[in-house]
This record gives sequence, C-alpha cells and structure tokens, in this order.
Amino acid sequence: MTADEDKIIRNLQTQTRQLILRYQQVKKENEDLLAQFVRKDDELKEAQQNYRRLSAEYANLKMAKMLEVGDGDIALAKQRMAKLVRDVDKCIALLKGLNQ
Repeated sequence: MTADEDKIIRNLQTQTRQLILRYQQVKKENEDLLAQFVRKDDELKEAQQNYRRLSAEYANLKMAKMLEVGDGDIALAKQRMAKLVRDVDKCIALLKGLNQ
C-alpha cells in the first residue's frame, strides 16, 4: 500500500471510531430523555387525578354551601333547591335533545 492509502485508511478508522462514540452518546441521551418523559408522564397523570379529586371535593363543598340552612332561612333554602331542580331539568332537556 502507498502512503496515501494508509492515510485514507487511518482517517476512515478515526472517523468510524468517532461515529461509534457519537452514536453511543446519542443513544444514552435518548435513554435519559425517555426516562424523563416517563417520569413527567407519571407526574402529569398524578396531577390530573389530583385535579379531578379536588374538583369533586369543590363541587361537593359548593353543593353543601348551597344547601346550608342557617338561622331558620328555610325560604331561601327552598329557592336554592328549586333553582337546582330547574338547572337539572334544563340539563336533562339538553341531553335529550342531543340524543335525538
């Protein structure tokens, strides 16, 4: 072999080693990013569950506050209850309209 051919072969070997090293680095980075994605996805699912739980608790508290009767205020409680019933009736009517 000539000196030029040896130089080309050494250059090719060097570039091949560099390419293999870069591939290993990118592969490790990809694994790290995938693990981070899985952690963030788990955190998101947990936050969504927490949000649903807190929303349900808030709705329950809101309902309890609406139904709260204090100091003999029965008339106001009846008005609130009637409004709730009307709202439910409207929702049922809307749902029936969607199903038809």
